[in-house]
Amino acid sequence: MKSLRREIGSIPIIGPAVRSLTRSIYSYLNPPAEFLSSQTYWESRYSKTGNSGAGSYGRLATFKAETINSFVARHSIESTIEFGCGDGNQLLLANYPTYVGVDVSRKAIELCRKKFERDSSKRFAVLDDFDLSPVTAEMSLSLDVIYHLIEEHAYRDYMRRLVRAANRFICIYSSNVQMPGHVDHIKHRCFTDWFSVYASDWKLIQTIRNRYPYDFENPDETSWADFYFLAR
Repeated sequence: MKSLRREIGSIPIIGPAVRSLTRSIYSYLNPPAEFLSSQTYWESRYSKTGNSGAGSYGRLATFKAETINSFVARHSIESTIEFGCGDGNQLLLANYPTYVGVDVSRKAIELCRKKFERDSSKRFAVLDDFDLSPVTAEMSLSLDVIYHLIEEHAYRDYMRRLVRAANRFICIYSSNVQMPGHVDHIKHRCFTDWFSVYASDWKLIQTIRNRYPYDFENPDETSWADFYFLAR
């Protein structure tokens, strides 16, 4: 039976239709959980899957690490703080002298603390705890986060926190266009407009386009995010 399905799926015209029908049936029988909020979505995701998604793995993770590591080295940056550190897989490729990782998900912070328990150069904090005792760094980081901030208050508070924590530079890896996402937990935002209005002392100094721009046929190894570096 499996062999027959593979043969049908390989037929040029019929194959794609069968695969599409199969995905539709699967989605109907296995509907996604109701989206309640950005925070509950990520807490649930890390508890179930334990990872930050395809953007923090494979060639996308390598591209991100090469870009940020180069910027850190070129500007002799000694301290970094990331808002939305996720499962820490991206951090495995990073070369930061000191690092603070913050996330809204307690499960994500638990995963990071375990992964880097022998690395004294890295510290991690749940967002609520960080807000009680905030710290700053030479560069604040936002990687694949902004387009996941659905609620207006979450987006506003996140951007303010990102700016307050940075002494020299801000590194953002995100889409930068105002439009709805294709799933409930994505909402694209033109964050440079936010800087123009609320943090105009920060200027865009470098933009690096994605080495692997988004491709609908290969969503797990491509991305709509680009790099934006700001300074003041």
